[in-house]
Amino acid sequence: MATTEIYRYLPVSDTTSVALDPEGYLVELEQWTPDVARALAEEEGITLDEAHWEVIEVLRDFYARYEMAPAMRPLVKAVGRSLGPDKGRSIHLMRLFPGSPAKVAARLAGLPKPSHCL
Repeated sequence: MATTEIYRYLPVSDTTSVALDPEGYLVELEQWTPDVARALAEEEGITLDEAHWEVIEVLRDFYARYEMAPAMRPLVKAVGRSLGPDKGRSIHLMRLFPGSPAKVAARLAGLPKPSHCL
Protein backbone atom coordinates (compact mmCIF):
# COMPACT_ATOMS: atom_id res chain seq x y z
CA MET A 1 0.00 0.00 0.00
CA ALA A 2 1.27 3.46 -0.87
CA THR A 3 2.10 5.83 1.93
CA THR A 4 0.05 8.97 2.36
CA GLU A 5 3.00 11.08 3.47
CA ILE A 6 3.77 13.70 0.83
CA TYR A 7 7.47 14.45 0.64
CA ARG A 8 7.53 16.50 -2.58
CA TYR A 9 5.77 17.13 -5.85
CA LEU A 10 7.09 15.99 -9.22
CA PRO A 11 6.30 18.30 -12.13
CA VAL A 12 4.93 16.27 -15.05
CA SER A 13 3.92 19.14 -17.31
CA ASP A 14 3.45 22.90 -17.08
CA THR A 15 0.09 22.37 -15.40
CA THR A 16 0.42 18.98 -13.70
CA SER A 17 2.42 17.62 -10.79
CA VAL A 18 2.07 14.48 -8.70
CA ALA A 19 2.75 13.90 -5.02
CA LEU A 20 5.63 11.57 -4.12
CA ASP A 21 6.41 9.89 -0.81
CA PRO A 22 9.87 10.07 0.80
CA GLU A 23 11.12 7.16 -1.36
CA GLY A 24 9.85 8.63 -4.63
CA TYR A 25 6.73 6.47 -5.05
CA LEU A 26 3.37 7.96 -6.01
CA VAL A 27 1.16 8.86 -3.07
CA GLU A 28 -1.96 8.50 -5.24
CA LEU A 29 -1.44 5.44 -7.48
CA GLU A 30 -4.33 6.42 -9.74
CA GLN A 31 -2.39 9.53 -10.82
CA TRP A 32 -0.03 7.36 -12.88
CA THR A 33 0.14 8.03 -16.61
CA PRO A 34 2.83 7.33 -19.20
CA ASP A 35 3.89 10.98 -18.82
CA VAL A 36 4.36 10.43 -15.08
CA ALA A 37 6.50 7.38 -15.88
CA ARG A 38 8.65 9.46 -18.23
CA ALA A 39 9.09 12.19 -15.59
CA LEU A 40 10.06 9.63 -12.94
CA ALA A 41 12.44 7.92 -15.38
CA GLU A 42 14.10 11.24 -16.20
CA GLU A 43 14.88 11.67 -12.50
CA GLU A 44 16.50 8.21 -12.55
CA GLY A 45 18.53 9.10 -15.65
CA ILE A 46 16.60 6.56 -17.71
CA THR A 47 15.17 7.15 -21.17
CA LEU A 48 12.23 4.79 -21.58
CA ASP A 49 12.24 2.70 -24.73
CA GLU A 50 10.13 -0.24 -25.91
CA ALA A 51 11.94 -2.72 -23.63
CA HIS A 52 11.19 -0.57 -20.57
CA TRP A 53 7.53 -0.21 -21.52
CA GLU A 54 7.20 -4.00 -21.91
CA VAL A 55 8.39 -4.52 -18.34
CA ILE A 56 6.23 -1.67 -17.03
CA GLU A 57 3.20 -3.28 -18.66
CA VAL A 58 4.04 -6.66 -17.09
CA LEU A 59 4.37 -4.96 -13.70
CA ARG A 60 1.06 -3.13 -14.02
CA ASP A 61 -0.67 -6.38 -15.08
CA PHE A 62 0.92 -8.20 -12.12
CA TYR A 63 -0.32 -5.48 -9.75
CA ALA A 64 -3.84 -5.58 -11.23
CA ARG A 65 -3.93 -9.33 -10.68
CA TYR A 66 -2.26 -9.67 -7.27
CA GLU A 67 -2.61 -6.16 -5.76
CA MET A 68 1.08 -6.01 -4.95
CA ALA A 69 4.29 -5.08 -6.74
CA PRO A 70 6.61 -8.08 -7.15
CA ALA A 71 10.02 -8.32 -5.53
CA MET A 72 12.93 -9.31 -7.79
CA ARG A 73 12.38 -13.08 -8.05
CA PRO A 74 8.67 -12.89 -8.86
CA LEU A 75 9.40 -10.01 -11.25
CA VAL A 76 11.95 -12.09 -13.17
CA LYS A 77 9.48 -14.97 -13.34
CA ALA A 78 6.57 -12.74 -14.49
CA VAL A 79 8.71 -11.07 -17.16
CA GLY A 80 9.96 -14.46 -18.35
CA ARG A 81 6.42 -15.81 -18.65
CA SER A 82 5.15 -12.74 -20.49
CA LEU A 83 8.12 -11.71 -22.61
CA GLY A 84 10.17 -14.88 -22.96
CA PRO A 85 13.21 -16.41 -21.28
CA ASP A 86 15.73 -13.96 -22.79
CA LYS A 87 13.96 -11.01 -21.16
CA GLY A 88 13.07 -12.89 -17.99
CA ARG A 89 16.60 -12.68 -16.62
CA SER A 90 18.00 -10.56 -13.81
CA ILE A 91 20.77 -9.17 -16.01
CA HIS A 92 18.24 -7.88 -18.58
CA LEU A 93 16.23 -6.13 -15.85
CA MET A 94 19.38 -4.70 -14.26
CA ARG A 95 20.39 -3.16 -17.61
CA LEU A 96 16.97 -1.55 -17.98
CA PHE A 97 16.47 -0.49 -14.35
CA PRO A 98 19.91 -0.09 -12.69
CA GLY A 99 20.33 -0.37 -8.97
CA SER A 100 17.34 -2.30 -7.70
CA PRO A 101 15.26 -3.32 -10.73
CA ALA A 102 12.16 -4.34 -8.77
CA LYS A 103 12.06 -1.05 -6.86
CA VAL A 104 12.96 1.22 -9.78
CA ALA A 105 10.59 -0.48 -12.21
CA ALA A 106 7.73 -0.45 -9.67
CA ARG A 107 8.29 3.26 -9.05
CA LEU A 108 8.22 4.02 -12.78
CA ALA A 109 5.12 1.83 -13.21
CA GLY A 110 3.33 3.89 -10.57
CA LEU A 111 3.15 1.03 -8.09
CA PRO A 112 3.96 0.89 -4.38
CA LYS A 113 7.33 -0.32 -3.18
CA PRO A 114 7.58 -4.12 -3.55
CA SER A 115 7.22 -6.15 -0.38
CA HIS A 116 10.44 -7.56 1.02
CA CYS A 117 12.60 -4.90 -0.66
CA LEU A 118 14.89 -2.89 1.58
